[in-house]
Amino acid sequence: MSQTLPSGSLSGKTALVTGSSRGIGADTVRYFAEAGANVVINFRNKAPRAEKLAAQLRELGVEALVVGADLTDPESVQAMFDEVKRTFGGLDILVLNASGGMESGMAEDYALLLNRDAQVNVLETALPLLNDDARVVFVTSHQAHFIRTTPTMPEYEPVALSKRAGEDALREKIPALEERGIGFTVVSGDMIEGTITATLLERANPGAIAARRDDAGKLYNVAEFAAEVARAAVDPVPADNTRLVGDTGSFGGE
Repeated sequence: MSQTLPSGSLSGKTALVTGSSRGIGADTVRYFAEAGANVVINFRNKAPRAEKLAAQLRELGVEALVVGADLTDPESVQAMFDEVKRTFGGLDILVLNASGGMESGMAEDYALLLNRDAQVNVLETALPLLNDDARVVFVTSHQAHFIRTTPTMPEYEPVALSKRAGEDALREKIPALEERGIGFTVVSGDMIEGTITATLLERANPGAIAARRDDAGKLYNVAEFAAEVARAAVDPVPADNTRLVGDTGSFGGE
């Protein structure tokens, strides 16, 4: 991975990324650590992977806290932030990366519970820990961000609708965040090569990823998209609080 943030630019800062034991979350948390931030690696059920990542990041000279939490369980979320407070005292960057809804065997309302209700609860639970110049980043997809004007694959529609509902609910918090000087940015990306979601979509709809790649001309990989997420936590907040990553030509306006 190439350096995406200036070395030392986040020294003394603390960043938490939900769902950061693998994929986009893991690469995002690595970029923060490379820039000197102490990091909190959150996982649901991949403890060994999270611990392995933490060991690698500590070699960079930063502190890395590993905290398991089920984001749909408010008590679990509270316990995670209690541990963050004990360890670091506060937070400078919160990246809401964890999402889901295509897993098999989950309750019918699971996508909405995770992608909307849990996201709002994580932010609200984190608020007392967020420093007054902190940054919050919500990670989503074009397929979700533009779902009101551009249909997506039937297999992904419940996830897309629930993630857009989560984005809307979080955007309602912007005025209160701005009062404290806390910046909020939505990072929306096209399909990302190599993610769990892309794999599940490909399984349900063979050829979907190649078709989207042909249409867009290029799809970002996990490391490239994670770099955009990391930069969104330090770059000036866009006027519309939205950072679009990748081609949007085939998507209608919001």
